[in-house]
Amino acid sequence: MNRVVMQLTVRGLLGRRRAVLLVLLPVVLLALAGLVRWASGGNLQNSVNLANGFALGTFLPLMCLLIGTGVIGTEIDDGSIVYLLAKPVPRRTIVWSKLAVAWGAAVVFAVLPLVATVEIAGDDGARLGWAFAAAGALAALAYTAIFVALSVVTRNAVIIGLLYALLWETVLGGYVPGVRDVSVRQWALAAAERILGDQAAAWNVTSAVGLTPALVLLAVAMTGAVVLAVRRLQTLRLTTAD
Repeated sequence: MNRVVMQLTVRGLLGRRRAVLLVLLPVVLLALAGLVRWASGGNLQNSVNLANGFALGTFLPLMCLLIGTGVIGTEIDDGSIVYLLAKPVPRRTIVWSKLAVAWGAAVVFAVLPLVATVEIAGDDGARLGWAFAAAGALAALAYTAIFVALSVVTRNAVIIGLLYALLWETVLGGYVPGVRDVSVRQWALAAAERILGDQAAAWNVTSAVGLTPALVLLAVAMTGAVVLAVRRLQTLRLTTAD
């Protein structure tokens, strides 16, 4: 990883308009958690429904989409990426540096608010918090890698990413059996299911795959995304925007 690339990436990510969304969306989620706590009196099933349904299924992939496309997609769109590619920095170093920033931002702006949501809405001695922290962290690693790669591959990364996050992961990945087997959300839920143990079924925190296959699939998805991003960046033409 390159320290200068990471610093420039942080500045670009937090210095744009999307930084407002990175703060606003978690605030909305936490306010919703407070509302659920007030309305249900800390009912654990309602807390699980909020965390498993909206927070993990919709909020997390959307935040990772904002972050993943923000660390490199905007530079490609406005042509400023050419100045970085012109430097004697290996393409894989650029990708890993931007991924490190994206993963760090995903933890701060997506995973931590997810855990705080569980604690506010209602928890069982921090057991739910730990379960969704593990699931959220694993999902964030995969989502950000996928969206960074998508940003390098196409200029329509935001549109494609929205369709993927909202349609595939949120709608189809939550209910269609065949799709659930190839859903990042379902793979990540395997960790939460293992932590919750026998209580997972009662709270409907179940995954379509076991923990070991889930971890393997997550690793394959992340590795494939990183390799694709590096290969595509190596062939990216150094042309400035008109």
